[in-house]
Amino acid sequence: MHRLEFGMVSDEVSPDFNEAARYCAEWGISIFELRVLKTGRIPAVELSELREVQAIVKNNGLRVTALSPGIFKLPLSQTAKLEEELTTTLPKTLALAREFGASLVIVFGFQREQNEKPEMFSRAVDFMCRAAEKAGKEGIRIIIENEPGFWCDSGVNTAKLIQKVDSPYLRANWDPCNGYGTAERPFPEGYEAVKQYIANVHVKDTKEGSLIRCVPVGEGAVDWKGQLAALVRDQLVRHVTIETHCLPLVEKSKQNVETLKNYLAEIYRQQETVV
Repeated sequence: MHRLEFGMVSDEVSPDFNEAARYCAEWGISIFELRVLKTGRIPAVELSELREVQAIVKNNGLRVTALSPGIFKLPLSQTAKLEEELTTTLPKTLALAREFGASLVIVFGFQREQNEKPEMFSRAVDFMCRAAEKAGKEGIRIIIENEPGFWCDSGVNTAKLIQKVDSPYLRANWDPCNGYGTAERPFPEGYEAVKQYIANVHVKDTKEGSLIRCVPVGEGAVDWKGQLAALVRDQLVRHVTIETHCLPLVEKSKQNVETLKNYLAEIYRQQETVV
């Protein structure tokens, strides 16, 4: 039976990576995504801190699977700023990903502006083609995280862009919580639309939308039992990454780990019964 591991966005526990790693070790987690550290957001982090994090990773047998520089969150009309992210921030992040042995870099799918013409989609495609080409040269995949108000907000729309770009180095960072409030239900409709492209999954929950009121897993609107069962069934990923997004971080992150462990135990029992 396919079994899922858990990862953690480290600053969802603490921007101090050593502290985050210590708590996660207590919860049985050794897989991390790096986003924000004490001295800044990846890749704009002081070299001394990066070396410290690399030492902690190496000395404790940890694994960094993805980096999240927070790029391509701008509207397509902000050409100069997007070009700067494409030509400077992305290459720096790709180089850092290679140093950490991470195979994924998380990006976003361009914020939509009011009354934006549908023809702007072709600009999004062209831009993401260039990004995928840069990633491919480094042997790293960029993965689009769906987010409300973006060209890539739902499973359907994220899949549409990835399909149009048609590169093995562009895939999806599926976040069902971020899909809540779009025209589709994140699960099962959104998941089914994008699942052939999923390379990474973020786990959080919400009552009013991902940017408004996140809550611990199981207390919100996302069908995480159904989503996890589908991920176990379809064997798309080997782990899911917890992105708590509600305070207090340590307490709620621990709660999420425990809830997800219980969900998976129930799913495994059901599948064993079926078999």
